[in-house]
Amino acid sequence: MSELNKIALKILSNGKGILAADESTGTMTKRLEAINVPSSSENRLLFRETLFSSEGMKNYIGGVILYDETIKQTSNSNKTIPELISSSGAVPGIKVDTGAKVLAGSPEEKVTEGLDDLRERLKEYYKLGARFTKWRGVYNISNKYPSKLSIHSNAHALARYSALVQECGMVPIVEPEVLMDGSHSAEDCFNKTSKVIKKCFEELVFHNIDLTGIILKPNMILAGATSSEKISCEEVAKFTLKCLKENVPKDVPGIAFLSGGQSEFEAAQNLNEINKINDTDFIMTYSYGRALQQSALKFWSKDILDISGTQKIFNHRANMCTLAAQGKWSAELEAK
Repeated sequence: MSELNKIALKILSNGKGILAADESTGTMTKRLEAINVPSSSENRLLFRETLFSSEGMKNYIGGVILYDETIKQTSNSNKTIPELISSSGAVPGIKVDTGAKVLAGSPEEKVTEGLDDLRERLKEYYKLGARFTKWRGVYNISNKYPSKLSIHSNAHALARYSALVQECGMVPIVEPEVLMDGSHSAEDCFNKTSKVIKKCFEELVFHNIDLTGIILKPNMILAGATSSEKISCEEVAKFTLKCLKENVPKDVPGIAFLSGGQSEFEAAQNLNEINKINDTDFIMTYSYGRALQQSALKFWSKDILDISGTQKIFNHRANMCTLAAQGKWSAELEAK
């Protein structure tokens, strides 16, 4: 077992999942302004530290993806943020892409950038305590998208990123996200997500990536947000599992789904259904941002000093996601 494989399994094992707390300052500002909380670096730290010091971290969270600002902050207990996360038994991680930019040659689509000085940044993040990283490629979906150019460009970037990350002794999260926006059917999402994931792995293999030392972070197979076709959670699970079985090499230790615009309830319910029928060796867990934080953030906004109340909400949410990662979630448990 390689060192990278050990890190990946530490993050994913025992039903634990990943807390995606890597919102950029701009995104976090929008979230805080929406709940009438000023977006100062102190307030951004206070909310994140509230989650990172909760009981739920010890029981349910195997890894936390941080943003550049957060990984360099010190908590109110005088531990650095990576130290605080490590003290709960979770692994600190870091988002390293610099965002999706207009794709030259197909201006309706995006390609993710950030390779230029990545090797140097990775060394700094490793020293700060990060042991895994995240890079997100985004793909539009419609009659003509994603184009071959978008599929190839983003797969190539994800592979080059992964090579640099593994060279630095960290586990890359490979996140090819086919967006939910649009009126497409679940079948269309299945076909296009399959092409995207297949191409990603062709590039990863070409770049000599150790597949036992990565984590795949894909979208679930869903009908588009504005589609008239709504499919059941059982169908979501069947489509998603079929897509992954056909396109993900068996060496990959685990898959941590993104929530991609689903509600907290839907993200747990769909993950649970996937695990109920998971007949693969892949660990199937979660890497959620909003679907782990939204209720806690809403509660926190009423009184940002009510730490224990906010943590109680977060603990429940993380517990629900971890139960779903074991196929043990139910709507009845949600209500408790």
